[in-house]
Amino acid sequence: MDKALGTALSPIPPAKKVAARAAFVDVKPAIKTLLSDCFKQFGIECVVMSGDAAERLKREKFEACVIQLGPEAQTVMESARNSLSNSRMIIYGLGGSAAEAMSYSKYGINAVFHEPVERQSALKLVRATQMLVLHEFRRYVRIPVITDIAVVTGDNHRFNATSHEISAGGMSMHTSDDVAPGNSVEISFALLTLPRIWVRGTVTWRKGKNFGIRFDVQDDRRLRVKEWIDSYLGG
Repeated sequence: MDKALGTALSPIPPAKKVAARAAFVDVKPAIKTLLSDCFKQFGIECVVMSGDAAERLKREKFEACVIQLGPEAQTVMESARNSLSNSRMIIYGLGGSAAEAMSYSKYGINAVFHEPVERQSALKLVRATQMLVLHEFRRYVRIPVITDIAVVTGDNHRFNATSHEISAGGMSMHTSDDVAPGNSVEISFALLTLPRIWVRGTVTWRKGKNFGIRFDVQDDRRLRVKEWIDSYLGG
């Protein structure tokens, strides 16, 4: 009987050790509970902040921040990016579209939880970005970041796109304009401490309104992207 009881009551696995902290700013209780569960699966502790968020982010170290996009968000993001401790933290916007998040692009907003927040999509986003939060980098790391991209094709067609991820070798982005794999393009963009840069590339894939380019290895301007990534990860 004791043996049967021992089999039925299997030991409870220990909670994953906290490896990083994410500040929650102006996050509604129901969403806070959902997102906390998602982050907790990867050892990321969520710390709810009150009205002193901007001041705390100046002096207290966090690896990530989830912030409701709205009138107060700019002050908090600016405080974080100007802080020695949090200038390279991963910033998640909450609510709104990627287009709306563009108004915060100068603060290097990395990704957006769209409202209404659904558990599966939230968990997918946390899983895709948790390596950066935990500073566990792959050899060819891709950094999620939202910023405006100006694109010029080989036949001089010009349009704008919104970035999704960037790596030393290329970039993925979103646009409604028509661009097909194999097309040569030149893109320009700016990222936080990286002034506007121009670099050539080739469209390698297209899926719906998303597409990716690989930087031209003959274009030495791409090295500035690698330097920026190295600096971003080193912070």
